[in-house]
Amino acid sequence: MISTVYRLSLRLLVTRGRLVALVAVGAVAVLLGVVVRAGGAEVDKSKAVYDVIDGYCLGVLAPVVALVFASAALGDPAEDGTLVYLWLKPVARWRVVVGALVASLSVALPLVVVPSVVAAAVSGVGHGVVGAAVAASALSVVAYTTIFLGLGLKVKRALVWGLAYVLIWEGAVARTGRGAARLAVHVYARSVLVDLSHRPKPKLVIAPFTSVFVPLVVAAVAVVVATRLLARAEVA
Repeated sequence: MISTVYRLSLRLLVTRGRLVALVAVGAVAVLLGVVVRAGGAEVDKSKAVYDVIDGYCLGVLAPVVALVFASAALGDPAEDGTLVYLWLKPVARWRVVVGALVASLSVALPLVVVPSVVAAAVSGVGHGVVGAAVAASALSVVAYTTIFLGLGLKVKRALVWGLAYVLIWEGAVARTGRGAARLAVHVYARSVLVDLSHRPKPKLVIAPFTSVFVPLVVAAVAVVVATRLLARAEVA
């Protein structure tokens, strides 16, 4: 049944408009990597490409792509009434959630990880930052996707609420102190990037083990929450 939900979700999520728009957003990262490479000798290219991966790929690209697909995976079928066909089948709700999650990740991961890796590679800085970009961007997408998965079931205009979280909490509030930073996915992904690329540690950084362990635990909890929301949702 998971495979059936996966195929249905993938068919729903992968539209020409979404792909064109989000590929364009990812292309900006590659363009920034090219700009770093073209910088003169006075430019610290190592710091510049780190800023591109951290500020754009982890701070903008990953949450936006994850939000678009994850919030639609369950939210769109619930809104247009097609979820009722799965609802009426004698299937465990967690299977529906897992199928929708895997479909979301199947699209979101390459749309974020590939541009991040290409941006790091074309900058000419070295292989170290490329590996760091892979790990940090993948962790970021997994965390954001699971967190946003149940959003479409809980609220209308999930994109607006999700963007508000990204811009207000992660973009502003989480930068004010360590307590708030521990509730921001971006800080954990950045910590992985810093550790693997051997950059000087910024003020708000998480220990290496914690920066991986906590997002994965949050992802598992988010799947449970999405399952409960689906079980209690009013599907018509």
